[in-house]
Amino acid sequence: MSTPTRLPLSFSERGPGGEAPRPPMPTPSSVTVHAPATIANVGCGFDVLGLCLTAPYDVVRLTRRDQPGLTIRHLDDYDLPTDPNRNVAGAALLALLRAVPEPLGFEVEITKGIRPGSGIGSSAASAAGAVVAANALLGNRFSHKELIDMAMYGEAVASGVRHADNIAPAICGGFTLVRAVQPVLDVVALPAPALWVAVVHPQFEVKTKEARAVLPTSVPLSLAVRQWANVGGLVAGFLTHDNELIARALEDYIVEPARASLIPGLGDAKRLALEAGALGGGISGSGPSIFMLNKDEATAHAAAEALGSVYRKMGIDFHLHVGPIASQGARVVSEE
Repeated sequence: MSTPTRLPLSFSERGPGGEAPRPPMPTPSSVTVHAPATIANVGCGFDVLGLCLTAPYDVVRLTRRDQPGLTIRHLDDYDLPTDPNRNVAGAALLALLRAVPEPLGFEVEITKGIRPGSGIGSSAASAAGAVVAANALLGNRFSHKELIDMAMYGEAVASGVRHADNIAPAICGGFTLVRAVQPVLDVVALPAPALWVAVVHPQFEVKTKEARAVLPTSVPLSLAVRQWANVGGLVAGFLTHDNELIARALEDYIVEPARASLIPGLGDAKRLALEAGALGGGISGSGPSIFMLNKDEATAHAAAEALGSVYRKMGIDFHLHVGPIASQGARVVSEE
């Protein structure tokens, strides 16, 4: 994965023509970041694969202050904790502040566009958006890898586990593979084909901790081999833009069967979306959202309508999201 180079500590070097160096650009005192939703697992890749969406997204505004510490305000109706140690963005920022030698703090305002417990990376978006915003206020001194490691502390608050399958695409964009978390974080950013994603978010909550509690603690070796083959096949399909291989490799033999009972309508939704032309899909993260990958925009809208029809018939409110895989993760949209 390519990572941004840290800014130099001095600007004494001469320019290529021998001219005096330009003075460093002043860093802003406040930035606003859009931090996007993400799809984790991507079918067969439990805890290792993820991709970035264009929408929905959280809005995170950070203002730098010289006094140490954090103050957090949520400008939404989700009643999330504002204690930095219990807030996903706060925990991520505390990790970043531990890596900064100078005393400073931040005022944080978060407007969540991604409902908590939706399965499309709500906690990851806030954590990723916070560290990307702080990094901008610090002259972009940290690499993507370092930001991912810091933001994972936010995921630990949300789920009890420092996992990066949502965090990595939320920061890097595109399609990502988390090869390892321990002993050293190893994330690979992979180019993704120009696929479109259809997501249905039924308006009920599946908590990540509860979704992890139903997972098997052991699986037969023969089943594990089939799963490993699909992970390799899906990565190869993305790299070679082979839609037929992607479709064959999206099946999850281990995690989705264990979680299917938590998501009414899952089987019918997938079946109808496939009939509408989708390549394949499954549970997004821990659910309840369901994603389907599609070869183009028209097919994605048809798949979204098929997904929504199941929950309309069941009398369950739902939201639909349709868009391409996003090439960019959390990004600064304004500076002051």
